[in-house]
Amino acid sequence: MVKTRFAPSPTGRMHVGNLRTALYAYLIAKHACGSFMLRIEDTDQERFMEGALDIIYETLRETGLEHDEGPDKDGGVGPYVQSERNAQGIYMKYAKQLIEQGDAYYCFCDKERLESLSVNVNGKEIHMYDKHCMHLTKEETRENLDAGKPYVIRINMPTEGTTTFHDEIYGDITVDNAELDDMILIKSDGFPTYNFANVVDDHLMGITHVVRGNEYLSSAPKYNRLYEAFGWEVPKYVHCPLITNEQHEKLSKRSGHSSYEDLIDQGFLSEAVVNFVALLGWSPEGEREIFSLDELVKIFDYHRINKSPAVFDMTKLKWMNGEYIRKMDDEVFYKKALPYLKSVLKRDYDFRKIASMVKTRIEVLPEIPEMVDFFEKVPEYDVSMYEHKKMKTNQKTSLVVLKEVLPLIQDQENFSNDALFDILRAYAKEQGYKTGYVMWPIRTALSGKQMTPAGATEILEILGKDESAARITAAIEKLESFL
Repeated sequence: MVKTRFAPSPTGRMHVGNLRTALYAYLIAKHACGSFMLRIEDTDQERFMEGALDIIYETLRETGLEHDEGPDKDGGVGPYVQSERNAQGIYMKYAKQLIEQGDAYYCFCDKERLESLSVNVNGKEIHMYDKHCMHLTKEETRENLDAGKPYVIRINMPTEGTTTFHDEIYGDITVDNAELDDMILIKSDGFPTYNFANVVDDHLMGITHVVRGNEYLSSAPKYNRLYEAFGWEVPKYVHCPLITNEQHEKLSKRSGHSSYEDLIDQGFLSEAVVNFVALLGWSPEGEREIFSLDELVKIFDYHRINKSPAVFDMTKLKWMNGEYIRKMDDEVFYKKALPYLKSVLKRDYDFRKIASMVKTRIEVLPEIPEMVDFFEKVPEYDVSMYEHKKMKTNQKTSLVVLKEVLPLIQDQENFSNDALFDILRAYAKEQGYKTGYVMWPIRTALSGKQMTPAGATEILEILGKDESAARITAAIEKLESFL
């Protein structure tokens, strides 16, 4: 059975790259009717952030990436938190097994000595450990341990020949063993390193496919060396391409949208973010780009993951988010839009009608306030807005129209959108005007904006007779003072 894992570190908000790793691991497992596991990797205690674990759970819940087993769902291979596993002595047990086999050794070198080490490999100066402590006798090692001398445990890497490993995306990759450092397995604080804990846990927990970013490609030979030393089967590696910004630089916190929480705070919908992130390095067959999570599960083939970096295209994400907003249930959208509407509209408006106006015209929720703030108050605007070449309107023609329609609006009893449209269309026909010739100056007078989420009669209905008449009167005065 295919079994994947998402193994985040509780160090803060979830980076988009981490979310993609979780998503791909979930899709690989679910596409094969397998199991998706959550494991918390908290061995780096210095980077642990309070509340970060809650962020992990909340993000997985919101995105629909439900894990089959984890800290809160025992699947029989726990604990699922590495600090708890470390407390049980799991990692030390396997590190000592490697020492007994001759595949690892205690290292007692201090910081000063380590910082002085460097070797020349193929013309490059590389900071590498020189295997000094591997040559200590058993007696010397025992004396150091008995004296309580601080130590780490290192793996003994080969120094000659090459190591080849296979990645499902990048194929076979060969590295020179001379470039492989004797990496630390157990740190001086007794905690395992990220690399060592990963290998031990992935094997003990039955992980078949390891999904991670391609920045870990260089570590793969070290992982394989461990699997080989233990005699364990190597899982399938699926390394995902780098995610860059539009300047082709690594996506960083400075971008303002590097984490899932950043995007949600900016008004993006969780479903749209998941859809967008799925396409950051993977492409389905055909031209279609909008997929639900269930649809992604059905079509996801990890062999279609790309090697080249994926560009985080904010324009595309906004377009995609707009598509999701338009497909959203009206009631669900109303509840999401209401806080934004109330942030700028203080009068007793028909918020449901205003929400329906903006639904098809926005890409992200925070666009709502600026789109509807004119309902509260007409902003200062230039009378040049009354000029429209296509409608053949200008300040003079607009003044005539506004003066003629004002009494019609003041006398109108039925102030519904349909009724208002009928009387204004009738007026236009009687005067020999096109409908747009009449509606343009009215909409401008009511909103003071070049673009609005609705037409003139819809705005009239929302504002009501008194407010509409007052705004048209003010517009007439504005035009008269200009002319």
